[in-house]
Amino acid sequence: MSNVLLFDIDGTLLNSGDAGQHAMEQALLEVFGVTGPYENILAAGRTDRAITTDLFAHHKIESSETNWSTFQEAYFRHLLQSLGKLDGVVLPGIVGLLDGLAANPNVTLGLLTGNFQIGAQLKLRHYQLDHHFAFGGFGDHHFDRDDVARLAMEAACAHLNQTVPGESIWVIGDTPSDIKCGRAIGARVVAVSTGIYSYEVLEEAGPDFLFTDFSDVAAVTQCLTALSK
Repeated sequence: MSNVLLFDIDGTLLNSGDAGQHAMEQALLEVFGVTGPYENILAAGRTDRAITTDLFAHHKIESSETNWSTFQEAYFRHLLQSLGKLDGVVLPGIVGLLDGLAANPNVTLGLLTGNFQIGAQLKLRHYQLDHHFAFGGFGDHHFDRDDVARLAMEAACAHLNQTVPGESIWVIGDTPSDIKCGRAIGARVVAVSTGIYSYEVLEEAGPDFLFTDFSDVAAVTQCLTALSK
């Protein structure tokens, strides 16, 4: 069986210049009239559902269906604006890596991200990476990234119309949570220290392979295209 490669977005494929955080802050201000502080709300490696739930609780906003839908509508609008204003970048090696992997018949590309699905699409479209990904697991409903990994695995099976064993899956991310959720579905893991976590912290979490960045496209490709034994 070919390998299924599930990529995280923020800190792995791109750095949005904190567009997501900025958009959430602007949406909270617009919809609920609240401002910071936000420093105590951890974001890296978490789902947008969990982050927003913490923000609502912190600012004593009722977690109702109406508040959720109104907030999300404002968030996606502000995210599109923030992506255009802030100085984000595609991270080293990513364009060449994805182009090469997409052309390889022995791999299938997907997403495993804590982003809301629409937010993920907006970010990837802005950086012209969206055409590589036809399916994924997203952070719309779950608080635990392990559950998002299970969604991504189910989406891979549906996309390929066959059962995909964990040993044929690679999870690629920049946080200890990416490593943990990969293990939750029996996948192999490639970690990269282009996010907020250091090489040493990621090494302690025990990925199968660890890179400082993906600028050595050939080395990363070799890892991700190695078939399971």
